[in-house]
Amino acid sequence: MELPDFWWDYEAHFQQKLPEDIKENVFVALDTETTGFSLTKDRMLCIGALKLMDNSIAVKDIFEVYIEQEHYNAESAPIHGILKRSRRNKVIELDALKQFLVYAKNYILVGHHVKFDVNMINAALQRNGLPKLKNETLDTELLYKRTLLVSSVVERKERFTLDDLAEKFSISKKDRHTALGDAYITAIALLRILERLKPKNIKDLIKRQGPLKFGL
Repeated sequence: MELPDFWWDYEAHFQQKLPEDIKENVFVALDTETTGFSLTKDRMLCIGALKLMDNSIAVKDIFEVYIEQEHYNAESAPIHGILKRSRRNKVIELDALKQFLVYAKNYILVGHHVKFDVNMINAALQRNGLPKLKNETLDTELLYKRTLLVSSVVERKERFTLDDLAEKFSISKKDRHTALGDAYITAIALLRILERLKPKNIKDLIKRQGPLKFGL
């Protein structure tokens, strides 16, 4: 299969193994705002992400891209606030994917219910004739559940939303339901979770999270 140079540049990063020390790893907290939940019918409106390095957020290295749309679901607009005729600068889907791959490299992707975001990106990659993402992933909901196992806190809930984590960790929800705003909440939640779990190395953190399937 003939693939563009930017894809091979992305793949080349995976020739290097992730550092074992968690502090030496870079995490990319991400979120996607979409027209809906269908992997075939719906599309991404925006991808927002930021990087965490050595237990801190790289505030000068954020990522936010808005994507041009043919398909648009007006019913979802009150949630994400992105209007069809918004004056925001937008790029075509392929350019958005290219920019994201350059930003993400081989870093670990972190999301709340990260499977959804990864699947939406993979669906877009597939539409543009590209393979799926190769990055390792972490889900803040699954990781939060692990913190309950090492504490005396008893939770009767089976599912935890991003709002739940924001409240439990006293994180501002000022920009909730924007891709970058939700990525920020996810990033802070990850830092709080790592403080509680104190994992010894990156492999322990990824493996003990449990398997995730990303098939479309």
